[in-house]
Amino acid sequence: MTSRPRQALRLVAVAAVAATTLVACSSGGKPSSNSNTNANNNGTGAGDNSGYTIAMITHETPGDTFWDRIRAGAQQAAKDEGVKLKYSNDPDAAKQAVLIQNAVDSKVDGIATTLVTPDALAGAVRAAENANIPVVGFNSGIDFWKKLGALAYFGSDETLAGTTAGQRLASEGVKHPLCVIQQSGSVALEARCAGVKSAISGTQNIQVNGANDAAVVSTLQAKLAQDKSIDAIVTLGAPQAVDSLKAMSATNTHPRLVTFDLNEQVAQDIQNKKVEFSIDQQPYVQGFMAVTSLYLYIKNGNDIGGGKPVLTGPSFVDSKNINRILPFVKNNTR
Repeated sequence: MTSRPRQALRLVAVAAVAATTLVACSSGGKPSSNSNTNANNNGTGAGDNSGYTIAMITHETPGDTFWDRIRAGAQQAAKDEGVKLKYSNDPDAAKQAVLIQNAVDSKVDGIATTLVTPDALAGAVRAAENANIPVVGFNSGIDFWKKLGALAYFGSDETLAGTTAGQRLASEGVKHPLCVIQQSGSVALEARCAGVKSAISGTQNIQVNGANDAAVVSTLQAKLAQDKSIDAIVTLGAPQAVDSLKAMSATNTHPRLVTFDLNEQVAQDIQNKKVEFSIDQQPYVQGFMAVTSLYLYIKNGNDIGGGKPVLTGPSFVDSKNINRILPFVKNNTR
């Protein structure tokens, strides 16, 4: 890992501890319900019963386990701070924009949203700002959050993450990696592959339908059977790494396999040396800090990040540290 990611991780750890310390002295909480969102998480813990309602809106594809960690972090922050958390998601950019507008119309106190398709979301984000509803970005949109007027951003520098992964593969002799993009139009995913390509010129991208694992397997199976030069597969999400293992088995091919992000299956596969490494962006921290930063801003006028993104990655997870990290993956916090 480069020195920059290490410094970034120290920074976000300090920010998270400081934010948690600020809210740890309070007590209370209240239940809530909202049938209009696909999940609803209540501030029912040892928080200060703030009475605030925060909407979290993402581009989650149903069934993608990555988002379980985002939501776990957001739920814990809401519990700590006595916040009513409304979670909703849609991978379609236009529909995600509608969800943001719905949150504005319901007069929530703050909005945390991914900015994976910034052009499509710009109008809804500005509507929130015009309504004096603070917005923070997280997970996707590191190059666009300021342009859209968000207060802060929590996530990984995806270009840096891709470059770092590519440099590591290049140092191990990889010449022709296949970079698997599971969602069309995602600036974050495209940045990851561009980073890999900046380190290894022979990188080629392939588009798959991340909402359909069987389709991912068949697409990769056909590609591996057709192109024998592929010496590594870089997946941009943990479920696609699992799909890649199936495609490799079906074609009896043996490229190196690395991935971005973690789930329990991939963590086990790293331990069993089926996946070489993961580039982790710590989604739990993203969800936790997005909610916490809004709470602190609404309550105290606090700003986190000083106008710069708060980086939660990239961080390598491999055979050297998987035994320490695996219990946290199983606990849904890493």
